[in-house]
Amino acid sequence: MGHSSQNDRRVVITGLGVISSLGIGWQEFWKNLVAGKSGISRIEAFDTSKFDRHFAGEVKNFRSEQFFGNRSMVHIGRTSQFALAATKLALEDTHLTYKDLNNFRLGVAVGTTMGELKVLEVIDNVLITSGLNDIDPKMVPFYPSNGISATIARNLNITGDNFVNANACSAGNYSIGHSFDNIKLGKVDMMIAGGADSFVKFLLSGFTRLLAVATEKCQPFDKNRQGMLIGEGAGILVIEELGHAKRRGAPIYAEILNYGLSCDAEHMTAPEASGISKAINKALRSTGIRPEEVDYISAHGTGTEQNDKNEAQAVRKIFYSNGHRTPMSSIKSMLGHTMGAASAIEAIACCLAIRSSIIPPTINYSEPDEECDIDCVPNKSREKELNIVLNNSFAFGGNNACVVLRKNC
Repeated sequence: MGHSSQNDRRVVITGLGVISSLGIGWQEFWKNLVAGKSGISRIEAFDTSKFDRHFAGEVKNFRSEQFFGNRSMVHIGRTSQFALAATKLALEDTHLTYKDLNNFRLGVAVGTTMGELKVLEVIDNVLITSGLNDIDPKMVPFYPSNGISATIARNLNITGDNFVNANACSAGNYSIGHSFDNIKLGKVDMMIAGGADSFVKFLLSGFTRLLAVATEKCQPFDKNRQGMLIGEGAGILVIEELGHAKRRGAPIYAEILNYGLSCDAEHMTAPEASGISKAINKALRSTGIRPEEVDYISAHGTGTEQNDKNEAQAVRKIFYSNGHRTPMSSIKSMLGHTMGAASAIEAIACCLAIRSSIIPPTINYSEPDEECDIDCVPNKSREKELNIVLNNSFAFGGNNACVVLRKNC
């Protein structure tokens, strides 16, 4: 059986699964996002008394038995549980049963920042308090990051391409780009793609030492911004060849037109406006889209001083001309920074924004910053017909990834 040429194969998003501090399942997530609600709360996952930061976007209503029944998930890390649960939600959303998966050329691509560091923390704690012989050997294989996608494959019997990238805060978009390429090249018909992370003590201590964590709220693009708040969760998308999706009557949220990657090759933590611009311009050139055709930009928007300033500078240079002001909002103001899940969850928000003709807001915005002179859709969502949307993500190491989505025609 032959396959159509690369140029003929269009790539669409047909299923959405979200685990987040704003809701489990895209319906609850989107309702709270549009309402401008905050998913930030006091951390309960571990004792923060020795820290000077105590708030995060913690997922507090996740119950593994809701997704996995009575099956024991005790050895599987929280990040893998998030990823598998979001995958199940995405498959239900695209009207697929697990038996259906055997009929498709299907792969898995998941991104992460921390992997299963929580598993390592548990192992380390047992080693210190009890000794080597008390470490459960069943836990050890679940520590490496590749265990996240392997858990999805093993539980759903997916025997195709299986891939994990650890490109930090851009990891979700990198997974989407990898999936786009696989489908465009005819290697697969469908991919399960996205990102997942759960937060651990190391994450809070690390970002606090970098002086990058706010006290109680994240204020992207605001003059008084103090930094990010860490978050956790998973975003999984079912990505599919258009003809394949149409033949099975799948819902289509958006088309992926292409993506752009760049590396600043500069500072490890502070992004460069030139590197951001390069990724955005590559994404636009690869699609033939002009800047003025972009209706909305989902910002990386962490709430840190340098990131917001450089992202705003790059966006102004590319998109703000002749009085044109492309709106750009940051949902991290509501979710916190979900690390490897961030750009995947933001891609889902982009799909729902296109579907609903609503732009989610940047909350906690009170005072404009002349260095971030953009339309950040402050505090309240906005109705707007959206045809072309850009999803920005910029990671430590200067790894930038921008994805262009279009309303399905």
